[in-house]
Amino acid sequence: MRKLYYYPLCAFSRTALILLAEKKLDFSIEVTRFWDRNGPLLELNPFGRLPVLIDLNGSTISGTYAITEYLEDAYDNIRLLPIDIAERAEARRIFQWMQEDFSADVTVPLVFEKDIKRYFPQSSPSSSAIKQVKEAIAVYFKLIEGFVSRRNWLAGNTLSIADIAAAAHISVLDYLGAISWAHFPVVKEWYMRIKSRPSFKRVLTDRVPSIQPISHYSNLDF
Repeated sequence: MRKLYYYPLCAFSRTALILLAEKKLDFSIEVTRFWDRNGPLLELNPFGRLPVLIDLNGSTISGTYAITEYLEDAYDNIRLLPIDIAERAEARRIFQWMQEDFSADVTVPLVFEKDIKRYFPQSSPSSSAIKQVKEAIAVYFKLIEGFVSRRNWLAGNTLSIADIAAAAHISVLDYLGAISWAHFPVVKEWYMRIKSRPSFKRVLTDRVPSIQPISHYSNLDF
């Protein structure tokens, strides 16, 4: 069986998981602490980053960019890149924006402050860093609102890798209770649509030790 090396609050891992589920591919999950330099991750990916996918043929693919392109090429029965060439470029653009800019300003620092620091006794969450993240969320969500206000999905008429990446990151923020949904009704409606898809089921059951998700996290209508 395929194996996905994964951490529950890693949005990159969640992106790969949802991609696999949307493709209707069977896989197992190996929960991996990506900060543990004594674990198996460095043997699979010398950069020490998640996710890593081992396919049925033994191929090892590391990182969301590579995994996304690999799955599109290897399993093209269900396409997650639009047929239209302009929409395909837009899907890749938004995917990259989420995986680079959004993650650097929002997801990665929030997970570091609220989750990863718990494993280092000399560290404690920084209230100023969390405040900066929440300010950044408001800026980014206004941009996402603009996309979904003029399109059926983020990049165009069909669900794409752009929606999957964005929803993966937003699901982590929602787990940690970082989103004031009342301020973003348009983004909420889009998120509820993708959250209701079967591919999201595993994401909504994810838990990490000692951090319970916000009460509405698993609710499809919230």
